Amino acid sequence: MHLKRMIGTSTIRQLALVLIVVVSLGAVCFSQSISLSRSFGPPTTQVGVSGTGFPATTTILIYFDAKPVNQVVSNGSGSFPNVFITIPASALPGTHFIFAVPLGQHTGLSAPFQVETPWTQFHFDAFHIGFDRYENVLSAQNVDKLTVLWNFSTANFVQSSPAVADGILYVGSNDHTFYALQASTGALLWSYATNGLVTSVPAVANTSVYVGSNDDNVYALNADTAVLLWKFATGGAVTSSPCVTGGVVYIGSEDSKVYALNATTGALLWSYTTGGAVLSSPAVSAGVVYIGSADSNVYALNAKTGALVWEHATGAGVSSSPALVNGVAYVGSNDNSVYALSASKGTLLWKYTTGGPVSSTPAVANQVVYVGSNDSNLYALNANKGTLLWKYTTGGAVASSPAVANGVLYVGSFDSNVYGLNASTGAFLWRYTTGSAVTSSPAVANGTLYVGSKDTNVYAFHLSDP
Repeated sequence: MHLKRMIGTSTIRQLALVLIVVVSLGAVCFSQSISLSRSFGPPTTQVGVSGTGFPATTTILIYFDAKPVNQVVSNGSGSFPNVFITIPASALPGTHFIFAVPLGQHTGLSAPFQVETPWTQFHFDAFHIGFDRYENVLSAQNVDKLTVLWNFSTANFVQSSPAVADGILYVGSNDHTFYALQASTGALLWSYATNGLVTSVPAVANTSVYVGSNDDNVYALNADTAVLLWKFATGGAVTSSPCVTGGVVYIGSEDSKVYALNATTGALLWSYTTGGAVLSSPAVSAGVVYIGSADSNVYALNAKTGALVWEHATGAGVSSSPALVNGVAYVGSNDNSVYALSASKGTLLWKYTTGGPVSSTPAVANQVVYVGSNDSNLYALNANKGTLLWKYTTGGAVASSPAVANGVLYVGSFDSNVYGLNASTGAFLWRYTTGSAVTSSPAVANGTLYVGSKDTNVYAFHLSDP
């Protein structure tokens, strides 16, 4: 974890006070310590707390900041193994402290825990749900106060969408370059030049970042230093966005193939050939890879072997990417329709027809499917029936894939705007006008909204001061 990128002045003061407490206790017992099973994660994360060097058979109170969250009795040697706590859903992004305090005392040992809500790959996660369920800063009540935090200018269109992890924003540009920016300030950390447009959305896993380029290659870089770890040559442009899960990179190429690559080495595990260019980005769930192709089909492939599980024909090419929720694959097609398919069998559950091609990838949250269409509308559909709940008309085609977080839906449009809509009603809440079409898909991470624009900029929006 790169805590130095996240810690502010007030947190440093808090840490100083905690260190005073720790030092005072250390003077009494140098062997006293606590440890956490993990030091970062989103709200609702389960964390194990262990301690040694405490008084024997004594009740130890566990606090998250100033809130008591559990207690445990130390054993005869003054230790206690993992006692689990849940990070509160209301915990805001930033550095917090978990304390272990013997009953009857006013001081105790602490360990820092970094609350963060990353957006690590295209459309949030390997399921492509486009739903940040952890967001607790931006809401329908305050999103109208969003203002520009920073913008970063590249030398060409930004059609790629941001991925945000560990305090860093990663994004590609049509200037053939892949960028890493400090998420809080927009400062350039590093850039990596390819030989083609970078419209692929990066994926971050462990200490690596993966992205495709129109120079026909898939790249794996060290996420901190941009050192090339490996690259894999396909037979066509790679506009598909990688899905990284279980140590495997899944990605499509315009050479009509879907690839599975070893995430550590880049070695080919398998490939599957469709009948057309693969612009769609793979989603992975329960050992199956789901992806669309320009040959008008949606495919389900065995994630380990690449063997065909099923295919479902639509009426035109599929550049939209599947979103997987509760055993259903939701996907758009250029035949103007949105499909809900059984994830296990590929059978049609329902189909909804819009007035234009659907290249937008659906977001799914709270039993609602949200998707854009080239007919200039954003649609909200009942996830079980496919019936229309509401639609919102923008001033241009909606190829951007929507993001949903804490009751707000964010989406870009060819009319140059980024919109914030009430996810329940479709009511207008906020918009920002960029200098050109917004086909990039928004990302919401740690209380900040990020998106690219064809005006060559990457934007970050946050809540303005009261």
